[in-house]
Amino acid sequence: MKLIFENPSTELLNRNIRPSHQRIKVLEYLIKNQCHPTVDQVFRDLQSEIPTLSKSTIYNTLYLFLEAGLIRVITIEDNETRYDIITETHGHFKCQKCGAIFDFDIDIDSLATGNMIGFKVIEKNVYFKVICPKCLININHNGRKENNL
Repeated sequence: MKLIFENPSTELLNRNIRPSHQRIKVLEYLIKNQCHPTVDQVFRDLQSEIPTLSKSTIYNTLYLFLEAGLIRVITIEDNETRYDIITETHGHFKCQKCGAIFDFDIDIDSLATGNMIGFKVIEKNVYFKVICPKCLININHNGRKENNL
């Protein structure tokens, strides 16, 4: 699942977003770093490139992108909001050791929702909390055994 926009500036214009330098840089960051970053990660990674950048600008830009359907929000943990440039339906794994979030394909529309008659579904998400293979190897090398999930 890799998303590539040929021209980030054109993509912003297509969604009626003025392509300022900072907005283009945030979009380019999300495209290049499909790691489901937090606001803090985006700010920290772009601050050296754009010294005048503020966290408020990052929040406002991400909100604008969200409203335009350019990104989606991931809230696997209650205290953490992350952003995903891939808006097509898919699920997410979050490693409980290193905190990395991984995408996986799933047909969410085929999941049974029999007892939801009369409800209007606004959004569908599937999240799994796991231990990733890299962390499992580290755990096993440290002499501790843990069941594979």
